[in-house]
Amino acid sequence: MDSERGHVSGEVTPHHGEAAPAMHIGEVAARTELSLRSLRHWDDVGLLEPSGRTDGGFRLYTEADVDKILLIRRMKPLGFTLDQMSAAMRNIEALQDPETPGPQDAEARRRLAEVLEEAIERREKLARQLDMAAEFIHLLGDQLA
Repeated sequence: MDSERGHVSGEVTPHHGEAAPAMHIGEVAARTELSLRSLRHWDDVGLLEPSGRTDGGFRLYTEADVDKILLIRRMKPLGFTLDQMSAAMRNIEALQDPETPGPQDAEARRRLAEVLEEAIERREKLARQLDMAAEFIHLLGDQLA
């Protein structure tokens, strides 16, 4: 059995110095409905690094990490690439950081406004596809009636 599938284990001390409860990858996968493979891949490609690791090197996640994972998971159905999701996450983190200088904050806001516009367009396209699927199902139902 993969020992990364365990549950709450100690605490992680993030960069700001406060200890936060830590979860192993298995608990995070269950809570986010993502596979262990996806979470490991996201770490490997730099999309989302866990806040810490055990002495044995196993990933430890915080509630803040889970929030980020859920945000990324919401981008996936819209078809954003890993690079696009990573860029959006960096911009969101810049906005959340009170130490981000004004020009960088403004640039992050501009980029996120573009992502928002793109997300709206992609959602509208998905809605149209769902409408077509509903019509198809209705037509098939009529054929079988």
